[in-house]
Amino acid sequence: MGIQDIIEGKKQWRTHMARVNALPPDYRIVYKEMQKYLFKVGPVDLLDGPLLPGIVDFFEEGVAAGKGVLELIGSDVAAFCDGLVAESRTYADLYQESIDRDSGTAG
Repeated sequence: MGIQDIIEGKKQWRTHMARVNALPPDYRIVYKEMQKYLFKVGPVDLLDGPLLPGIVDFFEEGVAAGKGVLELIGSDVAAFCDGLVAESRTYADLYQESIDRDSGTAG
């Protein structure tokens, strides 16, 4: 990864976060909670993939339709996030594989 890639990545992230910050407060709060959750257990390609921008797109459509954020995703934010990453390889999967590998060699 060269310096230009890093600069471009930062530009994209700033643009993304500007879109997030333009959302109404309730959407912003839920997005940030989703982001925290997904950074902990989300897909390995979270930063390079379409998931986070897709969530912002979805939220912007909800705002335009005049819906509240919980009308879109329900009251269980973690369950909604789990549904989004159900078919993705996650950091939790990698962690579990490392535990399984370590316990297999120890015994």
